[in-house]
Amino acid sequence: MHGPASSGWLLVALCAATGAYCLLRMRSRVEEQRRAAGGEALMGFGMAAMAVPAAVFTPPVWAWPVCAVVFAGAGLHALWAARTRPHHLHHLVGAVAMVHMSLAMAGSTAGGHGHGHGGSPVPLLTGALLLYFTGYVLLTGARLIPVTAVAGGPAGAGWGDRPELAHACRLSMGIAMLAMLLTM
Repeated sequence: MHGPASSGWLLVALCAATGAYCLLRMRSRVEEQRRAAGGEALMGFGMAAMAVPAAVFTPPVWAWPVCAVVFAGAGLHALWAARTRPHHLHHLVGAVAMVHMSLAMAGSTAGGHGHGHGGSPVPLLTGALLLYFTGYVLLTGARLIPVTAVAGGPAGAGWGDRPELAHACRLSMGIAMLAMLLTM
């Protein structure tokens, strides 16, 4: 994304750590927890790759369209899953945001004018995504408060079954998405 290198590295670290924790959550005994964790791991690692400062590594021109296709596929999967589990609509919105940012990055690396250049106004989709993720971060943060009041979660819960850590994971990815959308 188009931001200072230090904040880019912080986003890389946050998103990669979140993606790694989501991989651990895939070992949960609860099937729904495993399914959600897989999509969240993909999102975390995709965001980490996208946040690498351009001064350090500039992906080849074909990388951004490939990223857009991967997240479009994830969005279709989330849309299909949302038929029976409506909470997957958030995964759909996240996938739309990743496709949007991938296409913006493809446009800026192909010699086009990416978002945020030349004083252009914030596009409607970027603004809608910013509003959504701001609300999501506030709501998820509010949900995290009562969960952390319970000491250590349920007895015998493994790393994949700790609800307070899953909420913290989702909160950190929401904050990272906000930061990435703001740099567009």
